[in-house]
Amino acid sequence: MHGTFLWHELMTPDPAAAKSFYGALLGWEPTDMDGPGFTYTTFAVPGFPSGVTGMMELSREMADQGIPPGWTGYVQVDDVDKTAAEFGENGGAIHRAPEDIPGIGRFAVVADPHGAMLSIMAPKMPDGETGTWPTPGSPGTVGWNELMSGNWQEAWDFYAARFGWEKDMAVDMDAMGIYQTFKLGDRGLGGMMTKPPQIPMPYWGFYFIVPAIDAAAEQVKKLGGQVLMDPHQVPGGSWIAACQDPQGAYFNLTAPAR
Repeated sequence: MHGTFLWHELMTPDPAAAKSFYGALLGWEPTDMDGPGFTYTTFAVPGFPSGVTGMMELSREMADQGIPPGWTGYVQVDDVDKTAAEFGENGGAIHRAPEDIPGIGRFAVVADPHGAMLSIMAPKMPDGETGTWPTPGSPGTVGWNELMSGNWQEAWDFYAARFGWEKDMAVDMDAMGIYQTFKLGDRGLGGMMTKPPQIPMPYWGFYFIVPAIDAAAEQVKKLGGQVLMDPHQVPGGSWIAACQDPQGAYFNLTAPAR
């Protein structure tokens, strides 16, 4: 459906180490697919063969261009070329022009007017192939997509026009301002807020679901990662923690229980 986050992807300088880290932390099972000059890895939740996230190596050339390790999200759109053009025509940017991935779909890498980057994709399922994915909200899946923006009201107008998102609950966070959640139909997708001054630039962040937050945060540390913000409860009752994997990619955890 247009406007849905359909994929999340890690760029990392050490894919083998990342496989071990995320496999032990989230139970993901990797499958490698060799392409011309590169390997793409999909991660699946046990019992569901279709991948829930993917991974590519961050090459030395990319690193030399200033691209850091990190996660990015893919938003499904009906027409990649049209949506990419709308990003560029409305103050955003096209960082990678629309192109086809044979048998997978068409995609582009774009940024909003404040510089936060996303990928957009029109997927194409191979003929005769259907996927089997875990129920949304299951452990090991992405449960939340969060924008730290230069100005959340401006960002909201921009994204709502592109993706058809609707406002959901707005949370007053006192000095930090409003945290605006958003949905598509009856499904909550994420939230956005104006970033605090200590965050250097706007970005999209993603939350992986775990059964219990304290145990998962301790596992991050045991596996060589860092817990950047200790587990705490947020409005609505969920528990979250901000983390960094051993290769430097930021991510978040969320759980229904401590």
